[in-house]
Amino acid sequence: MNVERFDPTTCFTPEEMAAVRARSDLTGLLCVAHGWIVIAAAMALYWLWPNPLTFVAAVIVIGSRQLGLAILMHDAAHGVLMRTRGLNEWVSQWFCAYPVGADTISYRHYHLKHHRSTQQPDDPDLGLSAPFPITTSSYRRKFIRDITGQTGFKQRREQFRRAWGPKELGFFRHLAHFWDKLGTVLTANFVLLAILTVLGKPHYYLMFWLLPNLTWQMVITRIRNIAEHAVVPDNNDVFRNARTTYASWWVRALVAPYWVNYHVDHHLLFYVPCYNLTKLHALLLAKGFGARMEIRKNYRDVLSQAMGKPEPLPA
Repeated sequence: MNVERFDPTTCFTPEEMAAVRARSDLTGLLCVAHGWIVIAAAMALYWLWPNPLTFVAAVIVIGSRQLGLAILMHDAAHGVLMRTRGLNEWVSQWFCAYPVGADTISYRHYHLKHHRSTQQPDDPDLGLSAPFPITTSSYRRKFIRDITGQTGFKQRREQFRRAWGPKELGFFRHLAHFWDKLGTVLTANFVLLAILTVLGKPHYYLMFWLLPNLTWQMVITRIRNIAEHAVVPDNNDVFRNARTTYASWWVRALVAPYWVNYHVDHHLLFYVPCYNLTKLHALLLAKGFGARMEIRKNYRDVLSQAMGKPEPLPA
């Protein structure tokens, strides 16, 4: 079953549609630049005042921006991060996707299936939401695996295993297959390592790139997945099979970067750039759709709902 689409032309004027659909090369580039500037600033903070507090702060801030780069890649996969197609593809690949171990093109083929069949049996992302609600102790175990790097290490190990290829390949064909799948990812990460080495801080690659990627990014990626589709009210209603979660400025900074919290809005009009989602949300509310939309006041509310399964009774 395919979920019925929302037709905005029945309620939005052409001018309103043009306003929310407007794409900008400059705005897209500024979003990407913002992510990298924040990452550099977090590293500089520790360089200037090296202590446990600035170390933890840098890991959290950088992990949130790594998720932010993945979100900007997501917009590029929809073809809306920038107006110029070639720029949209090149910038998203080399400055968003490859550094965090992803690929815009392959993600696009996978992700558009999710939009065609949201919360349906053939939704490739259904496994991210189907297990919920869970118990509090179950989420606690997941959080510990995420924050200690176990989840991230497992994902990277599986990524490398797939890139190595099937067993029947010879050694050199394995190498060719591996490079074909991950060569650009390794190149982008090598460039980052080289820049840090030139700056005299090669160890920052481990401390402030790999560590945030394997820990804090995993924590907030899980929270993002839960908030977007877990325990939604109606899998067959386009207004209620995804969720928008309101977020304060600090939650947007550390957990939900680049307007990712406006997820039901994104599903209603997935060709709207992330930097126009607040405008789209205001327009939807003004048109009277707020009561139909699945909206939660904060992420604590969402997590409480997702952990609503009672703990099993002791034997």
